[in-house]
Formats: sequence, structure tokens, C-alpha cells
Amino acid sequence: MSIISTSPIRLGLIAGLFFSVSNLYPTYARARETALDPAAQATQALIKQIGEQRFTAPDFRPGTVRHMVMFQFRPTATTAEKQEVTRRFLELATHSRRPNGASVVASLEAGPQNSGENADLGLDYGYLVTFRSEGDRNYYVGRPIVHTSGCFDPAHDAFKKFAAPFLAVRL
Repeated sequence: MSIISTSPIRLGLIAGLFFSVSNLYPTYARARETALDPAAQATQALIKQIGEQRFTAPDFRPGTVRHMVMFQFRPTATTAEKQEVTRRFLELATHSRRPNGASVVASLEAGPQNSGENADLGLDYGYLVTFRSEGDRNYYVGRPIVHTSGCFDPAHDAFKKFAAPFLAVRL
């Protein structure tokens, strides 16, 4: 989920994009059988209009973009496995790079859900990834939104495959 605004900090929403390869993520495969939500429809229309290269370009819609990610770990995930998922996620701050070596992630914060408000919906951990443009965020999110080689982040793509077996819910 991303938050985008028209103010200096851009806030926006592309829901359901974080984990999305249907053969690896059965929940996503079931969701794909239903109609796309309005945000996904608008995104697909935009990509069709401007193409994946422009949609993921670093100068596409510049401004601060914050991308929120929340996990609920499977009950079978050990403490060590949870820590490894978080360690690898945090590494994306330095490992997510464009083919020319340019960094994609401006900053990355993480922490456990421990507010005590009884409103956690079972989510265990949250991450806030900040980008310098929507293009950087789009490149980072990658598949299933874009599929062309060079238009998505291979480090993030590999992380999704690694983390999937340990996660029950990904938002």
C-alpha cells in the first residue's frame, strides 16, 4: 500500500501489489479472479497509456512517496525466521538499485505492531519505505504491475520469493 498526496509529501495507493505472483501466492491468485479495484484499474490504464518504461522511470511524478507494508507471520514462523525476514527487508534500503546502480529506496523504517489499541487485525510487523518519486516506487513494487526486464527491482522480487513461506498476510 502506498500513500501519495499532492502536497510536498506525495501520498497514494496501489493496493494488493506487494506479493503477487499467482503460482507462489495463492491468496493473490484468488484475488486476481475477481475484478480489479478502481486503483488497480487506473494503474493498468496508465501503464497502457504511457508504457512500463515511463511508469517506472526515476523522474516519473517526482516527490516523496511513502509505501506502507504490513506482515502477519504464519504461526509456524520461528523467531529466527521472523528476524531474517525483517533483516532482508531492511537490506532492500541498500540492495534495491536500478540497472545503472542508482538507489531506489530513499529510506526504510520498520517496527513491530505493539500499540495495544486492540486494532492490529493480527498484523505483526510494519515497514515504511520512502521513495523520491512514484517511478521509483513503481520500479520497486514491480511484478505483477510491470513485467519488462529492467522495469522492476530484482532485489525486491527475490525478497518476495524468500519471505512468502513465512507470511500469512501481506498488505
